[in-house]
Amino acid sequence: MQALIDYTSQADVPASIVAVIADNPAEGCDIAAAANIPASVINKSDFENKAEFEQALANHIDQLNVDLICLAGFMSVLSADFCQRYHGQIINIHPSLLPAYKGLDTHQRAINDQARLHGCSVHIVTAQIDAGTILAQKSVAVHADDTKDTLAARVLAEEHVIYPMVIGAFAAGLLTLERHKDNITPIMTSGILPGIIGGQRHLAWPMVEK
Repeated sequence: MQALIDYTSQADVPASIVAVIADNPAEGCDIAAAANIPASVINKSDFENKAEFEQALANHIDQLNVDLICLAGFMSVLSADFCQRYHGQIINIHPSLLPAYKGLDTHQRAINDQARLHGCSVHIVTAQIDAGTILAQKSVAVHADDTKDTLAARVLAEEHVIYPMVIGAFAAGLLTLERHKDNITPIMTSGILPGIIGGQRHLAWPMVEK
């Protein structure tokens, strides 16, 4: 989350974070408060079922009039009805090169499989876990002496780059979505992303692996 706050707080980035919502008391709320971003907790344990929780979540989101909903450490699995309500508006970053290693414990699974490459993906959120349209990916090499922690640290560094890149591409009109009933097609236009990302200015979009 801090990487997104740092990026969108730049004067030349045409995007802003209008609110942070957590489903339980979380560090992200403190990070948001430190940046003067309104933060709310809609605690799922306060509701009798998922439908009631998601209705409260939707009521809050609808008041904000947002273009994108960016998940960051939000571990509640969203229902098909909720995903359809915000069809194409919810994005997430996942620590693997999807479709490989959906779900949890991705770094250890990559090591166990002796994978040569691992990485991260930004994708559209759908009712199927980690199965939505991929918007960007970045790979890292898996070293012979990697532990899940050392591998996770390198992947996290790339997450802090590609998530802001996708936000910048949406904000600059370089990434748009064609929404169909059952699928979403990303339309990418070549250009330069606004602001500084990962210490670099004038990053090109679409991103190209070197």
